[in-house]
Amino acid sequence: MQAGSLRSSTKSFLLSGALQALLVCAAAFVAPIACPKPQPLVAPDSVTAYKDLFYVPGSHNPKQALDLYIPKDHRAGEKLPLIIWVHGGGWLGGDKSENMWMQIVKGGFAAASVNYRFTDEAQFPAQIFDVKAAVRWLRAHASEYDIDPNRIGAWGASAGGHLVALLGTSSGIKELEGDEGNPSFSSRVEAVCDYFGPSDLVDVLDQRQRQTGKAPVEPLVDKLLGGTPAERPEKARLASPVTFVTKHAPPFLIVHGDRDPIVPFQQSLELAETLKKHGVECSLIIVRGGLHGDFKGRPDIPKTTIQFFKDKLTTERK
Repeated sequence: MQAGSLRSSTKSFLLSGALQALLVCAAAFVAPIACPKPQPLVAPDSVTAYKDLFYVPGSHNPKQALDLYIPKDHRAGEKLPLIIWVHGGGWLGGDKSENMWMQIVKGGFAAASVNYRFTDEAQFPAQIFDVKAAVRWLRAHASEYDIDPNRIGAWGASAGGHLVALLGTSSGIKELEGDEGNPSFSSRVEAVCDYFGPSDLVDVLDQRQRQTGKAPVEPLVDKLLGGTPAERPEKARLASPVTFVTKHAPPFLIVHGDRDPIVPFQQSLELAETLKKHGVECSLIIVRGGLHGDFKGRPDIPKTTIQFFKDKLTTERK
């Protein structure tokens, strides 16, 4: 496939199938639905795809696997920056076969799309254990895939946005690292993009009820925590990205619609304010009239996201 056709197919994919699937699965944050498994795109000749790489030593659980996409056109010996995509779906749906890798590779990055255990298999903190294990595995094997282990970013939406935000703020927090392998490698990432993910699980359900006047149809936060936030306050605190913000957190880009009926946009406001309070670089894009995953005709958002990662992972930082 020629570069021009790759750009064309990527544009049409991004604005249609992938984001539609993302939106449907993101809606599962409120009610359990059968997330349609996206039809995987065939990697073009310009990309090497490695499918179903198990990132937990000894595990053959498909929920502990990732897909890796490496552009072939980099120079010999060049180490590529990597963006990890973490899908949404209410912590109980979605799949790494979401085709976001195409947009990432188009931007000049290696891409990894990660599965993680759902709440019907394991409660929190299993989900962040898995995502951190994937980061450590990618660092441990970086030289095999021409990845720069010092230039890794994370991008996620809805439940995936929650997980990448927690990944970004909780580096080195023992209770959230897990023992899923490669303990000598760091789970830190150098940049985070969080699309409409919850950031304060202590208050998210109350905020939603205050905003909409309605209780959640299905308490998926309860499924994550093993009880309501009121019943599991310490676990809710541990699951909240705002809990662990320090000046050492990486740069963040946060995107959220101000009419989101599922995850209140105040969640992103709170995270952004907390990051800035600690001196962390953070850009917050509030999409006026935007719903949960519906950016209301803002095709610039994905482009802005890729530029954010270029600025943080491919430009020499002072």
